[in-house]
Amino acid sequence: MKWFAPLALMIPSACALAQSSIEIYGITDAGINYLSNAQSGRIGTRLNGNARWAFYDGSVGGQQGSRLGIRGFEDLGGGYRALVRLENGFSLQNGAAGQGGAIFGREAWTGIEAPYGQITLGRQYSAIVQFYAPILAAQQWAGYMSAHPGDLDDASKTWRINNSLKYTSPVISGWQFGGVIGREGNSGDPGSDAVWSVGAAFHEHGFRFGAGFLSAAKPNTSFFGSNVNSAAASANNMGSLGSLSPESNPVFGSYASAQSLRILALAASYTLSRATVALAYSRTDFAKLGSNAGPNPFRYTGTASFDDIELSALYQLTSRFDIGTNVNYLRGGSVDGKANAAYTTATLGAMYFLSKSTDIYSLVVGEKAAGTDSFDQPSVAAITGMTPSSTSFQLAVRIGMKHTF
Repeated sequence: MKWFAPLALMIPSACALAQSSIEIYGITDAGINYLSNAQSGRIGTRLNGNARWAFYDGSVGGQQGSRLGIRGFEDLGGGYRALVRLENGFSLQNGAAGQGGAIFGREAWTGIEAPYGQITLGRQYSAIVQFYAPILAAQQWAGYMSAHPGDLDDASKTWRINNSLKYTSPVISGWQFGGVIGREGNSGDPGSDAVWSVGAAFHEHGFRFGAGFLSAAKPNTSFFGSNVNSAAASANNMGSLGSLSPESNPVFGSYASAQSLRILALAASYTLSRATVALAYSRTDFAKLGSNAGPNPFRYTGTASFDDIELSALYQLTSRFDIGTNVNYLRGGSVDGKANAAYTTATLGAMYFLSKSTDIYSLVVGEKAAGTDSFDQPSVAAITGMTPSSTSFQLAVRIGMKHTF
């Protein structure tokens, strides 16, 4: 075995020469949720509901969904690096994989980083997630419960773009921009199920700005149907009306027949000392309803448009204790003469950091609904990630703990 010693010495030298790195990382988020009213189904036209207490993973109203990931790079020389990221979402409740059971359902991509930017290919987030979403309260501290109703503007990482090519520029004088294009690949007509997104951001001297735009053809399958267990266009990947079971996504669940989806999103924030205030706006259009992109039980036609505005504030009381508040107003969805729906959502949050890696937190979210929702019924409150209410009001409370590694 004398040959083994010099061979062993060569291994770290080779690794050093390649300058490669592989890192395993993750988040666990667990907590107890209280929901003042959760649908249990319906009798005739009347929705039933009752209060509920339960243990949930962070993906159900927590600050962040639990995940386990692998990221790595290899230095290729001359300012070039090979990159890879594989990220799995899972539930602490039972260990099940998230995102429809995909082993790497959150992200799965590889690519090249160069002096002129980064190019990656795989299952990736839109430019709205990359440039607009980081300014919102949901992504910073308030969690999925405070996300815009139904996450209709793609700001809370509910959906991904499959088979995608993405470019991200380097930061230039505080500015960064990028875009991504992909398609689900279920159609023989190129572009018939294409999804593309572009965006830009600026961050300097306490001021932050982010903007994104997304366009999806036949969004029921190309965007909302991007998980491995999603159904074909004959079924609805955006929501369900429910009868014996609770409804799913009454905000826009019946707009699956839209020929196209368009989202424009803008946000800005300013940080001064310990305080940060932010303002965000988005416009979401489900256009050309009545196409063959998905089921249309109410025979809608035309375009259902939503406008969303958010105002939030975060204050650092001490080096370990933060408090935040957020108010969001969503209005729209009028189509074929039915009244607009309106959702007003308010959030209060408190976070105490036990260490750089672990914090305990509490979130209180209340939502009031009005008008007529996509299921052509009096709008019910539907706090994002929660079972919708059977009434126009819903209150959710969570106490949780998050650990990053």
